[in-house]
Amino acid sequence: MSLSGFFSSRRRRIALAAAAAVTLPLLVFFFYEVATWPEVARLARDMPKTTAFIERYRARQKEEEKSDRVAWKPVPYGRISAELKLAVLVAEDIDFFSHHGFAVEELKKAVQEAWAEGEMPRGASTLTQQLAKNLWLSPSRNPLRKLKEALLTRSLEKHLAKRRILELYLNVVEFAPGVYGAEAAAQRFFGKSAAALSRHEAAALAGGLPKPTSWHPGATSKVYLRRVERIAGRIERAAWLRGEI
Repeated sequence: MSLSGFFSSRRRRIALAAAAAVTLPLLVFFFYEVATWPEVARLARDMPKTTAFIERYRARQKEEEKSDRVAWKPVPYGRISAELKLAVLVAEDIDFFSHHGFAVEELKKAVQEAWAEGEMPRGASTLTQQLAKNLWLSPSRNPLRKLKEALLTRSLEKHLAKRRILELYLNVVEFAPGVYGAEAAAQRFFGKSAAALSRHEAAALAGGLPKPTSWHPGATSKVYLRRVERIAGRIERAAWLRGEI
């Protein structure tokens, strides 16, 4: 073999080894994702046993040597007050019943505002996207996590009715540290069931969804309290949504 042929063969071996080094981890990752991908269709009839966010909270509590108990008591859709359903919709996703999982116009608006202010885009997640994240993902904003969120969002919209998505969301979302779902939140903060929540109580719960660690009934943040009042006003004006819920 000539010297040039030797180096050419060596380069091919190096290239093949490099390709294998890249491909093998990708294949392992791909098969792991396929094997562990959530059975979204089952949620049409079954309530989840836990969520990624609940398990994340429990793990963090254990690391800090604190109690990992959570307040969580899922209830059927009919046992959640219409006021809370409306409060969450007007606060988080008023176009929920008309989109297919993604609020394109809201996302465009968020990007435009961020560009004008020279900041990173704010969140413009729909309830379906938030549900996917709460059930199976993390708060991370890395591209792979966002891709998984998009795929799971599409699957939720495909397999579940809108009211079922809203029911699941209201039953798993974090309302305060360690407090998940409407029933646990209603009992914790108001000493009543989720079915009995008033308009202002519902607004107080929905108002804290962006920052549940510090915004919840009893918090004194002026920003939070103003948000609660705005949501209460929107509920009154959103009579057209009552026919949807």
